[in-house]
Amino acid sequence: MKSRKPSIPYIIWMVVFTMIPLVMIGITAFKDKQGNFSLQPMMNAFYYTDVFVKSLWIAFISTVICLLLAYPLAYLITRMKKSSQNTMIMLMMIPMWMNFLLRIYAWITILQKNGPVDMAFSFLGIHETYIGNTAAVVLGMVYEYLPFMMLPIYTVMSKIDGSLIEAAQDLGSNNGAVFRKVIFPLSMPGVISGITLVFVPSASTFLVSQYLGGTDDIMIGDIIDKIFWTDQNTGSAISLILMIFIFVFLVIMNFFGDEEAIA
Repeated sequence: MKSRKPSIPYIIWMVVFTMIPLVMIGITAFKDKQGNFSLQPMMNAFYYTDVFVKSLWIAFISTVICLLLAYPLAYLITRMKKSSQNTMIMLMMIPMWMNFLLRIYAWITILQKNGPVDMAFSFLGIHETYIGNTAAVVLGMVYEYLPFMMLPIYTVMSKIDGSLIEAAQDLGSNNGAVFRKVIFPLSMPGVISGITLVFVPSASTFLVSQYLGGTDDIMIGDIIDKIFWTDQNTGSAISLILMIFIFVFLVIMNFFGDEEAIA
């Protein structure tokens, strides 16, 4: 009985600040503005299907790019000396100490007309618009969430038993075979955690597309943010649909994680 007492504050916290708000959103999603039961908010939510799909697509692209950048980076860091590893991790974390909005403003300054990027490419004779498009949104998302992909992968890789690598080398495996048969399979739990930590907030984020994207780059998080002030029922319905999708995604990722653990 005593061992359960330390968990009581966490249970209370989850119930008050997580479960109760979720239940309230679920109830509000099935009511009209007069408080009567209604399916109209859910029907209104499906009006934003295109925005929902676009949000998932941008989140998917951002997650893939984060994975392609974070995996080799995490691998290279694990090959360094311990002191160098700590320094690299610190350099990755320093930008995260800044306010989220300030980091977005920094990218606005970098990508805007006559900004550093525009001036550099103009010097080379390339004249393009680097802000107000989907590419800028993806760039902002990758910048914001890359550490969330890299850190879980690095943590798992750094714990791989070196004797397994030595054993594979003793059995005649070259570096490529060691990576394919030992390092990559054992690092999959970190990859799955990283994908979850990046895709889930990317799919529901807002502000990034408002500041870096154009009129066609509004994401579902922005819609919820705007609608909730005028129509809480529809806003709750959209939020509920998004939560259901994210829940299904988490179940699928946990399934793959369990499969890797069994393997």
